[in-house]
Amino acid sequence: LSALTKQNNNLIGGSADLAGSNNTKTKNHKIIKPGDFSGNYIHYGVREHAMSGIMNGIALHSNLIPYGGTFLIFSDYCKNAIRLSAMMKRKIIYVLTHDSIGLGEDGPTHQPIEQLAGLRAIPNLNVFRPCDAIETFESWELALNSENTPSVLALSRQSLPLIRNSYNKNKSSKGGYFLNKSKNSKISIIATGSEVMIASQVQKKLKESKIESNLISMPCVEIFENQSKKYKENILGKNPRILIEASTSFGWYKFLRQSDTIISINSFGESGKGNDLFNHFGFESKKITKNLIKKYFSDNT
Repeated sequence: LSALTKQNNNLIGGSADLAGSNNTKTKNHKIIKPGDFSGNYIHYGVREHAMSGIMNGIALHSNLIPYGGTFLIFSDYCKNAIRLSAMMKRKIIYVLTHDSIGLGEDGPTHQPIEQLAGLRAIPNLNVFRPCDAIETFESWELALNSENTPSVLALSRQSLPLIRNSYNKNKSSKGGYFLNKSKNSKISIIATGSEVMIASQVQKKLKESKIESNLISMPCVEIFENQSKKYKENILGKNPRILIEASTSFGWYKFLRQSDTIISINSFGESGKGNDLFNHFGFESKKITKNLIKKYFSDNT
């Protein structure tokens, strides 16, 4: 955002009283105040729906590109306005952070479970859940170039390692792609956001047991679904598919068959440290690897 706001004068930022947590405000921003509209950042207050409605108005009125931040859990307050953004085909970017149980101690009231599925159900809305800094850059690029479709950036609270090394090509532009591919793969692991790190650990542990696998990152389901049938079949493959995402399983079964496995959360969260919660809900690489070997490879491993 610091780079974008330094070069792009038609970006109008803002947050629903969470600028410090969303990291939506940079040193290049000037606050818009009553009677002084020369700035490029709006303090909306604790008013998620009003923020989203105002961004719709800004996008309708001008060539400005509004983006606004809040926690993913509070997207419920934005929902009607987000739906209108999609219906009106406006270029609006919703920066929705603290996107999973990884936010930790705020507990189940703040931990989004069903919000990703609800947003993905809205027609003409791209929901990005990047796994690292590079996918986040790519998601911003796609959102800024999306003329007729608003975007959601679902971002983690916790720090995430760099999964990708290459950035010359925007791989997120396909919606889903191979992070690692093996010619002798016996299983395909699909993940989004912070769970791609866990999926990568699972892939390494499977390799230690001499089981090759494909690792697939799917930062945007909507863009992936718009790819050709051939591309989607190539990515998903014929091997057993393992889907890992720390939210409800609702919506993912369209990519899965009866013999496939989904690791998700179909209950409310709990209070505790992020790492402890991931372990509590079964998002632990050793446990996942052990269960996969038992289910798919116990006869020949």
